[in-house]
Formats: sequence, C-alpha cells, structure tokens
Amino acid sequence: MAKRSARRKYRDGAYESDNVHALFPSSSWSPLDRDREGRDRKYVKNIRAMSPLQQKLMDAIEERSVVLALGPAGTGKTYIAISKAVESLEQNKVSRIVLSRPAVEAGESLGFLPGDMQEKLAPYLRPLYDALNERLGGKRTKALIAEGIIEIAPVAYMRGRTLNDCFVVIDEAQNCTYGQLKMLLTRLGWRSTMVLTGDPDQTDLLPGISGFGDIATRLERVPEISITRLGDADIVRHPLVGSMLTVL
Repeated sequence: MAKRSARRKYRDGAYESDNVHALFPSSSWSPLDRDREGRDRKYVKNIRAMSPLQQKLMDAIEERSVVLALGPAGTGKTYIAISKAVESLEQNKVSRIVLSRPAVEAGESLGFLPGDMQEKLAPYLRPLYDALNERLGGKRTKALIAEGIIEIAPVAYMRGRTLNDCFVVIDEAQNCTYGQLKMLLTRLGWRSTMVLTGDPDQTDLLPGISGFGDIATRLERVPEISITRLGDADIVRHPLVGSMLTVL
C-alpha cells in the first residue's frame, strides 16, 4: 500500500514543490563554462606577452641566436623560452630541443637518490617537464623524449658537444659558474638558438661563485647577443610575489 500511495502522490504532482529542486540554480550557469575556463587556463597555442619587456624577450628569441634573460622569480623566463622552443620545433625551424639545468640543491642536501641517471635527475629537472607538459601534453612529451627529439640533460653532460639545428634552453643559469656558462655558450652550432635564463639574486651557490651576472655584463658588448633584464613589474605569478620581492 505504501508504494501505491507514493506513486499516486507522484502522479498527482505532490512532490513537485517539496522534493524536486533545480539541478542548476542559476539560469545563467552552463556546464560548458567550467570546461571552457579550464581549457583557457590549461593551454594557449600562441602565448602572449604580459609586459613590454616580455615582448622584447620574445622578439629577441625570434631574431637572435643567443639570448640571455635575467630577472626575478615569476617573470616567465623559463616558460617563454620553452614555449618558443616548442613553437620552433612545430614550425620545423629546428629538429631538436635540448634543455639543460644544473643539478644544484636549493639549500638542503637530498642525499643519495636511488635509480638510474634519469631517475636521479628527475627532481632537479621537474620544472622543465612541467613546462613541456603544459605546452605539448604529457603523452606527446614522453613520446618526443623517447624519440630523442627532446633531450633533457644536466650541465655536466654538455661538454664536448656541438649542438646543430637545435633550440637550446639553459635554465637556472645563476647556479652555473663562469666556466660552466662559457662551456655551454660555446656548444652553439649552426642553425641553433640558445636561451639562458636565471635570476642572479637567487643563486644556490656560495657567494661569488655564480657567473651568470658577470657573463651577462660581458656579453652586452656583443651586438649580436640580446640581454633582457626583467624586473618586478614583469612578474606574472600571484601579485604577492612581486610585493614580497620588494622587501626580501
């Protein structure tokens, strides 16, 4: 009897006002809105400069073979460099991307790391993987790395090489010594572009050992090399990052 009574009430419309609620309370809300916002945040095919100096950096990468980008955290140095590298690869301007980063710990020792060379280096190279995944997607990034089209290597393994037809990004260059940077710069081969990024004020080396600031000053005398010095006004992370850097 209870089931019959319930069905009769449902047919008579007794539940319409009491137990039936709108799934989407706001008539202006659409289930596509969240997806559209997610796509916009996740991937933009053509990146856009957020400041005049970022635009200067992007133009320099298009026009010069060697570019140095100096600036505080959050100014988009690494992201712009890797985005331009991916763009050059997709437009067949280069045949390979080579990404390098010094394996220097930020103030604390991790001790012995298990695994092969790639597994040991993975924590240090994680920011490069993150940028590649955002530009290419995880599956395509893994495929290109497996094919050798994208190579991620520590600075220690760059000596003796000649990098032809490559887009080379040296990230966290402030953690390289003057000698290491000189070695890296002289790896440049034909039809290649090399971008060095870093923040001389955030080196993890002992005072006076980092050579990035010194080598940037010296290379300013070479007209074919572009030096872009980004500032606090170019920070595109959380607004508090810029505020903190002004007092820290």
